[in-house]
Amino acid sequence: MADQVVGGGHLAPEAARGPGATARDRRSALPRQDGAAARSGLPGFAGRRHELKALRADIGRAGLDTLTGRRGARSRVLLIAGRPGSGRTTLAEALLRETAGDYPDGVLRAVLTGRDGAPAGLARTARDLLTALGTTAPPGAGEDELAEAVRRALAGTRTVLLLDDAPGAEDVEPLIPDAPDCLVVVVSQGPLTGIPDVRPCALGGLDTAAAVEVLCHYAGPTRITVDPRTAEAVAEECGGHPAALILAGAWLAARPKLSVSDLRQALLAVPVPSDLPAADRPLHRAFRLTYGALPQTAARILRLATLAPDGLVDAHTAAALGGCTVPAAAAVLHDFAALGLLRPVPGEPAPDPDGGPGPQYRLPGCLVPLSRALLHEDERPADVQLARARMLERTVRLVQSCRAAAEPDGSPARRRAAELPRPLRFPTRAAAAHWLRTRRGALLDAAAMAVADGQLDTLDRRLIAALTRALLAHHGPEAAAPDLYTLHELVLQVAGRRTLPRERAAALLNLGDLDARAGRTEQALTRYRGALEAARSVQDPVATGRALESLGDTYGELGDWIRSADWYGRALELRLARGERSDAARLHARIGAAHGRAGRYEQALKDCRAAVRTYRRLGDHAGQARAEAAAAGVHELAGALDEALAGRLAALESARAAKDTSLEAGLQLRIAEILDRLGDPAAARLHRAAAERIPQKTSE
Repeated sequence: MADQVVGGGHLAPEAARGPGATARDRRSALPRQDGAAARSGLPGFAGRRHELKALRADIGRAGLDTLTGRRGARSRVLLIAGRPGSGRTTLAEALLRETAGDYPDGVLRAVLTGRDGAPAGLARTARDLLTALGTTAPPGAGEDELAEAVRRALAGTRTVLLLDDAPGAEDVEPLIPDAPDCLVVVVSQGPLTGIPDVRPCALGGLDTAAAVEVLCHYAGPTRITVDPRTAEAVAEECGGHPAALILAGAWLAARPKLSVSDLRQALLAVPVPSDLPAADRPLHRAFRLTYGALPQTAARILRLATLAPDGLVDAHTAAALGGCTVPAAAAVLHDFAALGLLRPVPGEPAPDPDGGPGPQYRLPGCLVPLSRALLHEDERPADVQLARARMLERTVRLVQSCRAAAEPDGSPARRRAAELPRPLRFPTRAAAAHWLRTRRGALLDAAAMAVADGQLDTLDRRLIAALTRALLAHHGPEAAAPDLYTLHELVLQVAGRRTLPRERAAALLNLGDLDARAGRTEQALTRYRGALEAARSVQDPVATGRALESLGDTYGELGDWIRSADWYGRALELRLARGERSDAARLHARIGAAHGRAGRYEQALKDCRAAVRTYRRLGDHAGQARAEAAAAGVHELAGALDEALAGRLAALESARAAKDTSLEAGLQLRIAEILDRLGDPAAARLHRAAAERIPQKTSE
């Protein structure tokens, strides 16, 4: 089984396992390897064996806050600190491989930076970790609630949590579980001030022997062995910096006719800005040397890589940014990985050979500022804008195709998708779901990018709409709710910036519904009132009616039945003015139920009977049954059980006429309850038996 990876929203495929999966299924363990195998499989690890040994020893060492020598209540936190490119992540990987057998619940990985090296944010990281753990959190939950849910999900497990590229202690501390059997490994540039009992391991440059070993791994041993002195000089020019050594070694490997001396001369020939700090010069030289040898299209893709959503690049993203074909972009990305310019992101294999656009890659953090500098140097702002628009336009088409794959065969959406170019098509629904799952974080970040740009015409709204439909089609409303909350908030931003009242009303209504389901009732009321104001400003009757009814529903949830009836009454006036008789009847029944709960029985029965009359005129037997049941409920609240029984029996006849078996069964049970209260258990048993014989299926 592969590891689970979360990176600024990128989620590894194990999270897709259903709710029936066990905790062990959802947290995959790393395969065990001996120390030599682990080291040999980790290029660039040379020279860190002492640090690895110290880290392993720190895992079992007693905490500083424990006088008895027993472990503390929280997880052990190990910090691997060093500048980006110092081999800190590689050391963390080696540690995980050597300790995998001690943590049978597996490894959770999170990269705490996203696009362009910006922090991913605690909320994003926590929610993605929860998804990987097979746990859900309410949509719109705050950082504290999400972090607490992560800690709760990890309690009682033996799991390793790797937090890579952490910006600071504030991004790490809330995620540390109260689980002494878990291990938290943090990769960061500086100290984690404020987190107690952190065991730090600071990394500097490699010594000469280890640096030459890295060169050997990438360039091959022959040329290094032939000219060891020059190899040592190259190692010195690279300052023992692992990332610079990898780039230099890969550059030489791609040129089998050149010698180590040629590599050294090429490095020395790279111009260095006079104001560049001495510590940054080795990586600058190695990167510029590699970049200078790239073909034009490849060089442009590398410059534009910092625009990739969530910092993740795949063939489609690269093709759109660079303006080339998908196969050409895939070849470029493969070459970049071989040159040390990109790092492959672990992921689940596609469900079939043609199941998606291929693997994802991440630009190493140490190369992000260098690539960004090239972008500013060599790309005009208008060209950057065009590349971003191309990428987002392709993303829209991919998401639309993904959603179409969830439609039945022969549907209009499937027929339209079949006409798309092959790289934009998904062969099966499983392949589309796999793509949506593994690209989820990048897609959400793409939507945020489109909204933040502010100059992309309707691309932002098209992308959000397509992504909303795709998430609903493949995940369903409940599972998709957290991501839908994020998307509705983005719509709200767009509507506010562009003064779009209809979009604002729709976003506020959707957010209000999600807030209400999550129990944030007061926040839902605020959303609904804002939606009502926006809808009325443009005389949108549909949104106005929905907002009025939502306010009535929410006050009902609060138990304020008088206000609930008042808001329903306002919605009723709108429906009557528009001649919407069925909706008016439904609202009459709701008003009656609200008045009944408020003790206004006479008014309640008046409204319920009005609903019954309207439904009868419309020939809507199911609606009539529900209205009659509502009137019976009012009698029951008033203590008039005989009238309540008669009302339920009348509703039962209407339900039978509607052939609504679900409603019929429910009414039989309610009748049985009333009969029990009236002292007729024998008749009650007959009605319960009748309910059990009814097939539990509602007619269309």
